[in-house]
Amino acid sequence: MQRLFTFFAFLICISANAQITQEIFESFKLQERRDVSYYIPEDYDEEKKYPLVLVLDADYLFDQVVANAKFYSKFHGMPQMIVAGVHQSENSIRLDDCAWDQENGLPNEKAKKFFEFLGMELIPYLDLNYSTAPFKMVVGYDITANFENYWLFKENSLFNAYINISPDLAPEMESRVPARLKAFDKQIFYQLILEEEKNKNTPRIMEMHKAISAIEKESLHYYFDEYKGADHISIATYGIGKAFDNIFGMFKPISPKEYKTQILTSEEPVFDYLQTKYKNIEDLFGINKTVELNDIMAIYAGTRKKEDFESLKPLSELCKREFPGTMLGFYFEGEYYEQLGEPKKALKTFEKAFGMDEIDFLTKEMALEKIDALKADFGF
Repeated sequence: MQRLFTFFAFLICISANAQITQEIFESFKLQERRDVSYYIPEDYDEEKKYPLVLVLDADYLFDQVVANAKFYSKFHGMPQMIVAGVHQSENSIRLDDCAWDQENGLPNEKAKKFFEFLGMELIPYLDLNYSTAPFKMVVGYDITANFENYWLFKENSLFNAYINISPDLAPEMESRVPARLKAFDKQIFYQLILEEEKNKNTPRIMEMHKAISAIEKESLHYYFDEYKGADHISIATYGIGKAFDNIFGMFKPISPKEYKTQILTSEEPVFDYLQTKYKNIEDLFGINKTVELNDIMAIYAGTRKKEDFESLKPLSELCKREFPGTMLGFYFEGEYYEQLGEPKKALKTFEKAFGMDEIDFLTKEMALEKIDALKADFGF
């Protein structure tokens, strides 16, 4: 049987619950061994799906990406991720890995093999051995930032998101990258990070930025951040967290700003906003995200503010599924019947809510007040 690649892993760092391991990956494409580091979330669950981040220049960027991935997933609503970092500093091998032909700006023979190693060996290995989501991201700096753009030249981009830190651009890349981004119909996130200090690459990078900014396409999500006081060395430490924030903005819980500017201003039913948000997360990231209690409460507040009481019914059904045993579903359903003018159904439903666990701001006292008010008003 013909094999696509040969893999031999020799663990350098290992423990029973290790989050980070470093391995030697023997590449058939490169005909050499390469050091690769992996970060797997501590509470990794095979039943869940995890976006995959490929980090080039891992000697400089891997620890930063892992630190930001852990922090943002814990505190800022970003999904947990699997991170793979390819080390390229020894003997300046990054220059060979990412070299281009001076005439056409495309990868030279060694760089083509490195390209195939990543796309045809390393990533398939991770997809095979871990529960990866379809959503994939690549991070690069300087010459490796330029190199990651070559995946845009494929008919179907391997990556959904690109974090491009101060790229050392190959010939014609300032026009090729915008042209390729414009050609894609799939959702693409492209983050360009640049230092304020000027260098020989700055005019071409700014030309590329201007061309990408002019693209009007809903499927392209382009972000540009220029950091004051940063130079070409220090820029490698800037902006990864901000890039995650931009790329995974949809994944975060509904914020007060989102509530005011999108939910309250929409002419659609309030519940539709929640339904669309989670459907888009599933379609884009390939993750079935558990509905956040924060988001439930934002939608509930929206139904009351906009007097969209029809949205309470589907919201109550969602809460019964997502928060079983709590008051949420039956309390919201009781309010729905109350607004519908069906006091008997409302009373019975609030009584069910009273017998369940309290959650967030909902207390048994609140359910009891509803029950007593209905009995007083309608003589039950």
